[in-house]
Amino acid sequence: MNDINKVKELRKATGAGFKDCNNALKETNGEIQKAIELLRIKGISKASKKMSRSANEGVISLSGDEKNTSLIEVNCETDFVAKNESFISFVKELSVINHKLSSNLDKIKNSLMQNKKSVDENLVELISKIGEKITLGRSYTVNHPESINFTYMHNVVGDSLSKLAVITSLETKDSKNEKFKLFGKQLSMHIAALNPIAINSEDIEEEIIMKEKELISEELKKSGKPSNIIDKIALGKISKFKSDNALISQNWVMDPKKKVSDIISELNIKDLRIKKFIRIKIGE
Repeated sequence: MNDINKVKELRKATGAGFKDCNNALKETNGEIQKAIELLRIKGISKASKKMSRSANEGVISLSGDEKNTSLIEVNCETDFVAKNESFISFVKELSVINHKLSSNLDKIKNSLMQNKKSVDENLVELISKIGEKITLGRSYTVNHPESINFTYMHNVVGDSLSKLAVITSLETKDSKNEKFKLFGKQLSMHIAALNPIAINSEDIEEEIIMKEKELISEELKKSGKPSNIIDKIALGKISKFKSDNALISQNWVMDPKKKVSDIISELNIKDLRIKKFIRIKIGE
């Protein structure tokens, strides 16, 4: 095999660029297997250097069905790479593994892909090939035996791939009800648009409430108002913050004059319950 054919063979085996393959073959006296190992080691070195950079682009992949639904986020540095064929191919295969392993990231990273290499190994090679930081982001699987999962994807970039994705899990014995099905779809769109923190105000984490109280306090101190007035204003602002960020009390995106709770009441489905929702947006 001549030198050009060896370079072609090495590029096919590793996905590395012409220059890197040519240099690796020179360093290993033309032995392809040694050159593959050398490029793998160099790839790990290149990948580790890139991990200090920011990766605020990427895609979210959706998989599963209405009873068992999964999302996984894969981040990169630029939108250009987020549309790269090799990147998309990696994400799609990763999404299947994510669903199979119920979003257990430790197991996912060690899981073998179709090329018999682990997810971690393929990730390192992809970083080396593309030249950007690529990371596995958030991943979730929603699986409640008595629930139906509804999904919504915004800024779709491919088959089951998007920049924003939502899973909404609803429970009722009347799951065949057409009004229920429409509500599930619309509620997922509402969650995508208004980004609630929790289902009910009492479910909002205390840490988030305390942080908001600190911000409100700092803001009101600058007003020069008496402390008793400040306390009353602060209570009102916290109450509004909870109302604006709890799904049930948000203004319904399809009809802002009504709350989500009003829409649920109008449906008249007695056992209807919002079990869970997941919302992921690239860059947030």
